[in-house]
Amino acid sequence: MKVHHKFQRIAALAAGIVLTLGACSAGGSGAGDAVQDTKADKGLSVQGVNLKYDPNHLVNDGKPIKLDWWAWTNIEIFQKIADDYQKIHPNVDIHVVNQPWDDIWTKLPLELKSAKGPALFNMHGSQHANLVEFMAPYDLPVDELKKDYTGVDYHVVDGKIPYLHLGMMSGAIYYNTDMWKEAGLTDADIPQTWDEMRTVAKKLTVRDPSGKLKRAGFSFNDEGGTFQMGLSYQYGQNLFAADGKTPTVNNEANLKVINQMKAFYDDGSGDKDFGTSGTESFGQGQAAMTYAWGWYAGTLAHDYPDIHWSAFPTPVPEKGKVPYAYDRTGLEATFGINKNAPKEQQAVAQDFLKYYLTNADVQKTLAIAYAVFPAYIPIAEDPGVLASPAINAFHKEVDRYIWPGDFPATFEDSSKAMWQDILYNGVAPQAALVANESKIKTDLKSSSFVSLEKLYPFYQAK
Repeated sequence: MKVHHKFQRIAALAAGIVLTLGACSAGGSGAGDAVQDTKADKGLSVQGVNLKYDPNHLVNDGKPIKLDWWAWTNIEIFQKIADDYQKIHPNVDIHVVNQPWDDIWTKLPLELKSAKGPALFNMHGSQHANLVEFMAPYDLPVDELKKDYTGVDYHVVDGKIPYLHLGMMSGAIYYNTDMWKEAGLTDADIPQTWDEMRTVAKKLTVRDPSGKLKRAGFSFNDEGGTFQMGLSYQYGQNLFAADGKTPTVNNEANLKVINQMKAFYDDGSGDKDFGTSGTESFGQGQAAMTYAWGWYAGTLAHDYPDIHWSAFPTPVPEKGKVPYAYDRTGLEATFGINKNAPKEQQAVAQDFLKYYLTNADVQKTLAIAYAVFPAYIPIAEDPGVLASPAINAFHKEVDRYIWPGDFPATFEDSSKAMWQDILYNGVAPQAALVANESKIKTDLKSSSFVSLEKLYPFYQAK
């Protein structure tokens, strides 16, 4: 979870946004600078494509009202969204309160138990079990939401929606554009398959006359566990069995992924001892390519501003053939509404929600800030959104990414440990997979987690 937090904080900084670093107080119960609104007809156009929002009405009968909105990042972006809404409805003052990531998930459930808690709060998929009981369902038709947003089915609870995908984040290959040109490579050389990528990696690798590695063509090292959980989908393998509970790790698909990645090092295009982290090596100019998720765009902008880079979609096993899935995906989420907030606050929150979900500029701004492929379908091909290399690195068939749900941390931790054993402890890949699956099964014995893989449109049990 802290990886997400780090990305979000850095992404905001990279976009030139100055965050409020300390937690702000929620303020008083008054309506702040809200004023009485007596003008129902605002003379404004209806916004939205399928789901629509008509701003020409009074909210809360025009009476001043204040709502608190808790968030842990991008505070100024969210406050701007709230302020733009207040320009339409001047009686509504929405105050965005900065609650740091390390605190919010402990404080928020306690606050939501009473009417004094925030009416609005930004959601994260990892906190579903922690918060869903406090969330008022969106007062919007599910079928209408499906016309404008991807991934709606993942969030249906008792026929209602408590929150949605804001956007999807997944893996891509980040490459140094200066090194790319230096090696005589062009856009035509962007690899489509893993075999083609091995060829490109060799061209990008630099060694001194004695054969010592000076620059890795491709480096992953500490990131091995990250891609292990997603690339097995390319070979038709789910993370869980048909029951949604039994982990499936020790199999041919995962062995293929291990051997596929080890081949880069066997070729001499990288080395397990050449930096402990592929992303750090890339940022330091010691690697020409690495695998990372969208959060890395913010890290590069903030920590390594002198590196010139771009990104391309993850290669696939067979050229021209769409795999079972390209990779797994994580999500950023829309906000939740506190079901225990006063009824008038909930009513205003529902109106603001409709404004927020139908506003293309809002969704575009947030997709770019978070470096996620937007869930809002009307902006999926927006040039401004796709100008972000991390977003443009999604394959065109964006429905071919699987969200398995926010599975327990043991998957990531155990997969990372497995790669440490393979690279540094001399453990054979097959034996490492056996140990990895055993560890995960043991850790999940007391877990109530059920995979969401069955909701994938192309799901096949294996």
